[in-house]
Formats: sequence, structure tokens, C-alpha cells
Amino acid sequence: MRLTRVHVDMPLAPQSSVLLPAGAARHLVRVLRLKPGDALRLFNGGGGEFDAAIESIRCDEVTAQVGAAHTVERESPLSITLLQGIARGEKMDLILQKATELGVSAIVPLTMARSTVRLDANSGTAKQQHWQAVVISACEQCERNTIPTVSAPLSLLQALAAPLPGLNLILTPVEGAAALPALLREPAIVADTPIRVLVGPEGGFDAGEIDAAVQKGFRPWRLGPRVLRTETAGLAAITALQTLAGDLR
Repeated sequence: MRLTRVHVDMPLAPQSSVLLPAGAARHLVRVLRLKPGDALRLFNGGGGEFDAAIESIRCDEVTAQVGAAHTVERESPLSITLLQGIARGEKMDLILQKATELGVSAIVPLTMARSTVRLDANSGTAKQQHWQAVVISACEQCERNTIPTVSAPLSLLQALAAPLPGLNLILTPVEGAAALPALLREPAIVADTPIRVLVGPEGGFDAGEIDAAVQKGFRPWRLGPRVLRTETAGLAAITALQTLAGDLR
């Protein structure tokens, strides 16, 4: 039987007791109806996971006894960073959730010229915290023990300002965009090459953004003959990369 997994943001050690996060505790008690003695699996995002069992329940407060450690990891051999134009509401949550399940290493939310979502410093911080929680929840479900990072929202120019070694791809339907299999056959592209996938927001890129990305070394890449929505494009790109060169082969 598949065990319920809970992320605990603290050091874990065999034979210790830990107080589970309030949200997870409520879910265990009210939804799953677990009782003292029931088994769990705990992880803290630093790699590996631990056996555990519910030790006590007081209202919605749940304490677990930590058991044996396991060094198992389920990370992709590819280091993929998704640079994602911020989408509205549940679309962005869906992108983050599924990208995590598909094995990305990091996600960088971007504001762009045609973005429909505008964030100030306070709302940007709140969104980052919410998005990181979405990613953690996805790791609980998909059994990842290493948590992808979600950066604070950046402008595209801020994201392009840092050195960007590796294979950098911009998803765009411009004429002459390359096919992915040809890019991955290049001698310089190996399993430990950092890969970045740049996806526009709901309104797409403007011409200046495409030019800026290409000047920084991003290579235009098109996924088939159809134009994909922002919530489809990045996920399709990650799936293609994992199928051709990652752990979906």
C-alpha cells in the first residue's frame, strides 16, 4: 500500500518525535482518518526519506515517531529550469505542479511585456510562498525527495542578466525554429548540461523579448505545427526533453 508522504521543514533523525505541519495534520486526521500507529513517510527536501508512524493525535495536532532513513532519490538526470511567463491563478498552479511531477530542478516566474498578471513587492513575495507550497505538495504526491526551488518573480531582463551556460531554449513559433532532436544530438549537449526552457505568458512574447533572449544565447525551438497555450507549452517541452534524453525514455 502506498504510504502518505508529508513534508516536514526541519531536520529528521531516526527515533525522534516531530510535530507535523498544521495543514498536513488536519488532512491526516479529518480527510484520511488516520490513527495513532498508522504509517507515514516523511521527507524534508534535503534528500532521502524516513519511515514514520503517528505517535499521538490531540485535536488537529499530530506528532509522528521517525523511523529508518532511506537514501532513495527520484530525480531526473537532466537539470531543467523552467522560465515561465506568469499565468493567471490556477493555470500557474497547474504549471508548477505538473512541472514538478515531470522532474524540473527549478522554476523562475517571469513578468513580461504582455503579462496579464502584475505583481508588486508584497504580492510577489506572497505569490512565491504560495507557489513554493504548490511545489512541495506536488513532491509529496509524486514521491520526489528533493524540492525544486521557485524563485521570486523576475522581469525577463533580470533573468537574462545572469550568466546562462548550457542549452537555452525559447519556445516560439518563429520561422526557422529548430527541432529538439537535432539540438540534443550536438556533441556539447550531455546529461549534466544545464537546460533552460523559456515560455511566454498568456499574451506571448513581444518581438523585443525574443530578440533579447536570442542575443543572450537562447535558441528558438518549436513544438510541432500548432501554437500551444502557456499552460501547455512548458509541460510539453519538459516531457519531450525527458522522453528524448531524460528518465522517460
